[in-house]
Amino acid sequence: MRRITVLGVGYVGLVTGACFADLGNQVICLDVIPEKIEKLKRGELPIYEPGLEEMVQRNAAAGRLTFTTEYAEAISNAEFIFVAVGTPSGVDGEADLKYIRSAVENIAAHLKSYAIIVNRSTVPVGTGDSTAQTLIERGKKQGVDFQVVSNPEFTREGSAVYDFLNPDRVVLGSVDLHAAEAVADLYRVFTKNLMLTDLRTAEMIKYASNAFLAMKISFINEIASICEKLGADVKLVAQGMGMDARIGAAFLNAGLGYGGSCFPKDVKALTYMAEVNGLHPQLLRAVMDINRDQRRRVILHLRELLGNLRGKTIGLLGLAFKPNTDDIREAAAIDLAHMLANEGANLRAYDPVAMENAHQILDGVKFCNDAYQVAAGADAVVLVTEWNEFKQLDMPRLYASMARKIFLDGRNIYDPAEMRAHGFEYRGVGRPLNGAPHETLQPNDAAVAIT
Repeated sequence: MRRITVLGVGYVGLVTGACFADLGNQVICLDVIPEKIEKLKRGELPIYEPGLEEMVQRNAAAGRLTFTTEYAEAISNAEFIFVAVGTPSGVDGEADLKYIRSAVENIAAHLKSYAIIVNRSTVPVGTGDSTAQTLIERGKKQGVDFQVVSNPEFTREGSAVYDFLNPDRVVLGSVDLHAAEAVADLYRVFTKNLMLTDLRTAEMIKYASNAFLAMKISFINEIASICEKLGADVKLVAQGMGMDARIGAAFLNAGLGYGGSCFPKDVKALTYMAEVNGLHPQLLRAVMDINRDQRRRVILHLRELLGNLRGKTIGLLGLAFKPNTDDIREAAAIDLAHMLANEGANLRAYDPVAMENAHQILDGVKFCNDAYQVAAGADAVVLVTEWNEFKQLDMPRLYASMARKIFLDGRNIYDPAEMRAHGFEYRGVGRPLNGAPHETLQPNDAAVAIT
């Protein structure tokens, strides 16, 4: 059993603390927002993440997982201090490190014995060095030793617990091999894919990984735009591309672009780091431009189909940036809601778990109880988030309730031929307007085509 402190109870911190507690470690989670800690002490989570609530409640009941707002309580006896606080985007896209600096200063003020400070937050390259320098300047006066390890997280919202327990790899960066090995011991039960490197390389691996995945999303969305003009089907294009082991099928799903707390922020931050060091990150800029344009294309489609959108009723299915989370940061639905409001449209929306968060930032939107209430009397419905409950909707019921029969499938989860058979004026992303090529193949032709 190790004594572990986790600073921050967001998606990263709470998952980290709960999973380590589940292994039998003694874990204290700290956050400076009292409301979050009070909810956790009552067994209520401040976020939605599948499987996490039960894990938190079980380990809290066993006494392995506790919560506090007091640094003195959290820091004084810790062997490992995981920093998992937010690093939001600044004005120019740079990572805002005010929460990191506050956490490090409080660690320095309350550290009483040797500890390993483990940075789980996504931070600019060089932050590990500056963290160590701050601790030296503010903590060494007490004669307390420490080491700093960079341990970037690669969990996905919506499957964070599974990803933590089944990691593809664990990256650890440090100037001290013994400290890195000590942190590695915490993870060996999960995986043997442990990579030990220096601080700056570990920090860069996180940014490079997220930027590459964002690039794949923007690439297939660029291809989707070309497919629409040329009459090709991007789903089949992506399928054919993904069969190539050098490319792979992951993240080749055309849609409304990436969102959430990681990709948008990290691509901006990496771009900023390159620019302030005299470089010209054209590819990263293009990734962001394409992602922004993907949301605008929905408005263009709606204008083409409905003309002036003022007074038109538009329904949005899904508000979270992806399924299985209530996170609406940089979500496509939020951008669409703002753009449609500027066009004068009347908006309706439904999401299984994210409506409480959306309600705090969206004005003038009618939040509905289900997809059918969204569609009733609507001129158009836009599928924004591919929640499972949207995948088998009663389409005849949906069709019958709509004023105009326009359906925009922003995630390509429906079959175009079936939707048109139901009577919808259907638009996907990168799908031919008059039916996918394979829909027109006859059985004999298909056999020839396959051979």
